[in-house]
Amino acid sequence: MFFVDTLEFEGLGNRSYLVGGARAAVAVDPPRDVDQVIAAAAKRGVCIAYVAETHVHNDYITGGLELARITGASYLVPAAAHVSFARTPVADGDTVTVDEGLVLRALATPGHTPHHTSYVLEEDGRGAAAFTGGSLLIGTVGRPDLVEPRLTEELARAQHASAHRLADELDDEVPVLPTHGFGSFCSSSQAEGDATTIGRERTANDALTLYVDTFVAEMLAGLDDVPAYYAHMGPANAAGPAPVDLTPPGRADAGEIAARLAAGEWVVDLRSRTAFAEGHVAGSFNFENDGKLATYLAWLIPWGKPVTLLADTPERIADAQRELARVGIDRPAAAATGDPAAWIREGERLASFPRARFADLAEVRGRGEEVVVLDVRRDSERAAGHVEGAVHVPVHELYGRLDEVPSGTVWVHCAGGMRAAIAASLLDAAGRAVVAVDDGFDAAREAGLTVTRP
Repeated sequence: MFFVDTLEFEGLGNRSYLVGGARAAVAVDPPRDVDQVIAAAAKRGVCIAYVAETHVHNDYITGGLELARITGASYLVPAAAHVSFARTPVADGDTVTVDEGLVLRALATPGHTPHHTSYVLEEDGRGAAAFTGGSLLIGTVGRPDLVEPRLTEELARAQHASAHRLADELDDEVPVLPTHGFGSFCSSSQAEGDATTIGRERTANDALTLYVDTFVAEMLAGLDDVPAYYAHMGPANAAGPAPVDLTPPGRADAGEIAARLAAGEWVVDLRSRTAFAEGHVAGSFNFENDGKLATYLAWLIPWGKPVTLLADTPERIADAQRELARVGIDRPAAAATGDPAAWIREGERLASFPRARFADLAEVRGRGEEVVVLDVRRDSERAAGHVEGAVHVPVHELYGRLDEVPSGTVWVHCAGGMRAAIAASLLDAAGRAVVAVDDGFDAAREAGLTVTRP
């Protein structure tokens, strides 16, 4: 018998796995904060004999090198991956014995990257689980455009071939256990569900149901924006990430917060968008700790810019610090918790701005008031329909394009409210009058607003 423990990282839309038998296990695509993997192994009472990477990741910093160092495990990395550290190179067909009756076999599945490798767990000689990384995902495959633009079409074709190889070599009942695809931007599209098998993918995955030319054309047409921080992840992983440091940051008082803002540093308020709108430090930005914090903060912040975190509790600071470390934002410059009134100096006042629904926007327009409507969704979302007359600047571009937003009160919206809150905080910090539309986009048409397509 074998076990598979899933470690889920909702903020980044990824999963890691610990799989093994009675005495030993292998960690697949571990996160930067390896203490979780070590705790999972301790709970199972097994040693980590191997750490396996499916590829050099573009969307998060791996903990593989550090986990192998701490545990003494062999570090399995695709032989064709260009890395600057010692590892155990694995090529197609290589095997390692994880525990009695359990063998891990490397299966070359290029496409997400040229060197991408899946791992098939075999129990007594039969395929029992497939760890597919960024190859075969749930209802889709990993995107092929993160390595080199000139390779994108070639890698898309390789994804199609790799998916077919997995389907040809494995039985229908074999579980497919990918790393990406649960909200990760490494997925070429988003599919529903959180579990699948080879058999299900045969009938539901475009890579296995479409001819290669059709598959490639549709995939390339549907590729979305690439988060800016991805450019830093691959090189960091290839060089060998430093151990993570999760010790608490120093405490910032009101004077230090003001000084850091004056120096052009980022002060990030992790509280809910409701609480932020009601009262916040002027000049601070709102990235909800419960949203996709690491993805959007890492996407928007100028890389290397010091960041100070504000939250209601120390626990929220710790959670955010852990999540940000996974994308290479290693050490907050400082932090503050508690009552926001303590984050400002004597004589200062907290800033605020109103929140609204699409129905409120319809009412304002109905009265003939001139307002700016700012749509901060991605291009692919806007293509499905937008509020007539809305200005469009995706949230991940807004910080550098604030001067393109027309004068007047800005009613900013996204698809659900989280990104609108980020955008509203950026505009508010720039001195603009802003209203954050905290509503689902479906409500726009219901409110009587005209929704058109480009």
